[in-house]
Parts: sequence; C-alpha cells; structure tokens
Amino acid sequence: MAEKRKADLCVRHASVLNSYFKTFDRADVYIRDGKILYVDRAEEQCYEAAEEIDGGGAYMVPGLIDIHMHIESSMMTPAAFCERLAQCGVTTIVSEPHEMANVGGLNGVTEMIEAGRGAPIDVRYGIPSCVPSTSSRLETTGGEIGCADMEALYGDPAVACVGEVMNYRQIIRENDLEITKFLKKLRAGDTIFPIEGHCPALMGADLAEFLFLGINGDHTEHSVEELRARFEGGMFVEIQQKTLSTEVLTLIRENNLYEYFCFVTDDVMADKLVEEGHLDALVRQAVALGLAPAQAIYNATFTPARRMNLLDRGALDPGKRADFVLLSDLARFEVQATFRGGKCIYKKGSASHKPANTKAFSAPYYSSIHLTPQTEQRFAMQAPVWQGTVRVRAIEVRDGSTRTEERIFELPVQNGLVQWEGSGLLLAVVLERYGKNGGIGYGFMTGDCHKRGAVATSYAHDCHNLLAAGATARDLTAAVNRVIALQGGFVCAEEGEILAELKLGVGGILSDRPAEEVGAALGRVRAAMTALGYRHYNPIMSFGTITLPVSPALKLTDKGLIDVKAAQIVPLFVDSV
Repeated sequence: MAEKRKADLCVRHASVLNSYFKTFDRADVYIRDGKILYVDRAEEQCYEAAEEIDGGGAYMVPGLIDIHMHIESSMMTPAAFCERLAQCGVTTIVSEPHEMANVGGLNGVTEMIEAGRGAPIDVRYGIPSCVPSTSSRLETTGGEIGCADMEALYGDPAVACVGEVMNYRQIIRENDLEITKFLKKLRAGDTIFPIEGHCPALMGADLAEFLFLGINGDHTEHSVEELRARFEGGMFVEIQQKTLSTEVLTLIRENNLYEYFCFVTDDVMADKLVEEGHLDALVRQAVALGLAPAQAIYNATFTPARRMNLLDRGALDPGKRADFVLLSDLARFEVQATFRGGKCIYKKGSASHKPANTKAFSAPYYSSIHLTPQTEQRFAMQAPVWQGTVRVRAIEVRDGSTRTEERIFELPVQNGLVQWEGSGLLLAVVLERYGKNGGIGYGFMTGDCHKRGAVATSYAHDCHNLLAAGATARDLTAAVNRVIALQGGFVCAEEGEILAELKLGVGGILSDRPAEEVGAALGRVRAAMTALGYRHYNPIMSFGTITLPVSPALKLTDKGLIDVKAAQIVPLFVDSV
C-alpha cells in the first residue's frame, strides 16, 4: 500500500465554499505550511494529517478581508482591536492610519505599524495621502505627510495601497499638492498599485478627471445615481453600511456588477464593534436584504483580495493562505472558529488571544494634549457691533448623514457680546491642541445635535484638535477641561458635572484598554449624547466629523468655519444690523 502524502492539518466533514461556483460542497480540507493543500470533495483520505479537526458539517469559508477601514475609528490600539476582529471572522485588514498621521506625521504611521505587529490577524496599511486632509491654511494638525514620506512608506512590505485621496476637488485642478507629486512618481513605475479615493458627490467631468489620475476606488456615501456613474467609469466601489440598501443591490444584480465591488467598514465605533461585529455585520445585512450568502461572502473575501493584489488569499484553493472561518449558521454568519495560516486564532467558548503589549506607543503619545485648563471667558463671543443683532452662520446636523448644511440665524448682542446662551444654538469651538499656534475657531451648531449640556472630544477628524459644543459656557468649560485632564477623550457634561467619559490617552484618539471596556465606556457616552438631545444614527461620528473640511458642506476647524465646496474660510458673522 502506497504511503499517504503528508499534511499538517485536516478539517474533516466541512461544507466548503467554492468561491467560483458560489456553492458549498462537503469535503475534507488539507493544509500544509499554512496554506490550503487540497479540498477533497470525494473524501478519499489520500493524505495523512498530523492534526485533525472535525468540522461537523460546519460551513467553511475564507477569512473576511476588509480593505478600507481605520483602526483609529474603533478608538482602540491595534492589538486589542484585532483580537475582537478575529472573533468576527476577519483575518485581513487594510487600515489607513491617517488619523494617527494627523497627530504624529510619519512617526505616527510607523508607530501604528509597529503596534500592529504580532496582532492575531494580518494587518496591512494604506499610505496616508492627505495629511492634513486639506492644507495648513484651513486646519492645524500635529503632523503632515509629504511626498518623501509617502515614498518611504511605499517601500514597506506591510503597505498595500495609497490611502484615500480626500482633497478630491483640489487634486483635479492645477495644484502643487504632495499627493499629486507622489502619484506622478508612483505611476511612472507602478501601474497596478491600488489608489483609494474619497469623492462624495463628484460627477461628470470632475469624476472623469479624478479617475484619469488613476484613483480608481471609492468608499464614500452615495446615491444610486452616483454609484452608477462610478461603475460606468470603471471605478471599484467599496460599499459600507450607510450605502448598503435594496436599491444599491438591485443596481448591482440587474447589471451583473458583482466583480466590481466589495464590502468595507470604513469606521466602526468600539461599542458597535462589541455589540454588532465588524465586516461580518455587513455580510449579515446584505443577506437580510436578499443577497445570497455565498455571494455576500464572496464580496467580503475574493473581490477585496483581488482589489488589493492580495492574490494569496480570498478563496479556499490549493496554494492560498489557510485563512478561514468555520460557521455554525451561514445566513447569520455565526463564527465557531477563525484560523489564520492554518492556526486557530479564535474558538468560541475558549479564552481570547490577549494583546502582549498594551503600552505599544512611545511616551510622547501619552501626553499629546498641549492645552492648559480653560475658563468660561474663553467662550464669550465678541460681536462686530456693540448693541443690536448679528446674523451668524450655523452648522446644521442632519440625521442619516455626516454631511452638514449651512443655516443663517439672528442673535442679539449686548455690550459687544453675542448672547448665544438660551438662543437654541450651541456654541461650537475648536482649540488647536498641539501647542503650535494656540488658535481657536468659533461656530454654531443646530439641527439633530444635542440641545443641552456640552460634548467635547479630541477625537475630531482628521485634525484631532479639541472640539466642543455646548448650550452654556459653564458646561463647555467643564467638558473641555475634562478632555485636557484625561490627555484625550470623549466627554459629556451638564450643569457643570461630567455625565460620561471615555479616556483616549494614546495620541488623544486611542485607548489601550480591551474592546469590552472601551465599548462599554463609549456606549455610556453615546447614551449621554442621546439624553442631551442628539438625534442621529451615529452621534459619535456625526459630532467627530464637524471638523472634517472635506465632507460637505460647512465645517469648523481651529482656523474658523470652512465652506467645503469652495475650500475657503468663511466669516462667522454674515452681516450686522
């Protein structure tokens, strides 16, 4: 009798996904050297494995791959974040660390890369391409990423793509942007390296100019019409939760566009990560909207792997990495176990993989808020007239979107000060926190934001200066000073008292605590914001993007109010009476 061939591991009696036929076949799967060796659909047992696992009929699918996301959005350091992802069946991510790059520049990126080494899943990175997201004329950041920095990162084997190009209206016109310089150099020698885009509402010739530069992926929130234009232009579409709908899936199904999109998470808050999951949550949502489970998994494994040129994963084929998930329920994507390179990194009911080093960043990242305590006088608003009224611009928050609108309101003035307390508007401020210029931007907020108390945070995209908005100077002072004392955080206050807080002591944007702790604290902040009147599907992200001057339409930075479309600072006071 011939000696059997050797394998390291065999998963027996599993229902194995064939990514090409979108079918499940009962089979034994053999693994050698961390790679899939043979999917034995005849179960002829022609290999001898050193270790066997009884699949027990469980569904065996490739590990999920999220190619557009930001670890910093979870407010957790990489090790703790990735531990939670293993529980969700995610085995590969491509994270773009432009949040930490805004805090620490190139050093911030390399600190993130180092902090991710040894994580249970495979962490790849995108090169931050727009740090700051606009320019130092419109916002102050702790660090910047220039062309030379991008070139240095391009040579790192952990880097998979160019991260989202966010200054999308500037780059399609004559400019001297650092990303433009880098893209010219990149495309001169590398025509396939993926370049991620960020181009909400861009259409027509403007969209064509964007694509012409080789920026051929987009993940931002879109209407069906905008998505159609991107598919028509050959753009790879990355669908996140707020874009996923029956109408979008109908567009894809009716035009057989399955090969040209994938699911991504972009931003997942810690409490939602603990409660609902990660990329697995989008797979469940897509199935609930009518997409076949095998197809949903395909677009969370195979197409994202191909987009990022990670051709050694995304399917269970001979020679591909043995990154796979065993599911007890297919439609619900209930994870029994997750394997990376043939090694179990999560098993339901077993002790979790714990991060080896929670203090993963260097000392300066634990003392990065360079502000002294503020007084209520800081929030006294000087008016251009001594008495009468003024007309002011206000940022209108709207549920269902992180986009905002501009609204004009009239406020009374007494003795040269705007009487904003009791007006129904919130005073919003952004304090430069890196110790560079001590700048402060003033604005007002209205709409579906909170109505009482104050909210303050150093988790303010992408500059991560200290953002606060409140109904009284007393509450603003309490919330702002608590963030300063914590060396970063998310805080809610009312009547001068702190209602809820999450300490973000790493760069002012991350916690080094486990996912369960961070999620619980963030959940309390979210509940406090809701209790103060915030009415939004994601109040954390809604508030945290008030400082993002690349997302329409009116935003606030330490330099003042920003008209996003015009990329210009606009005055707070429209005119005076």
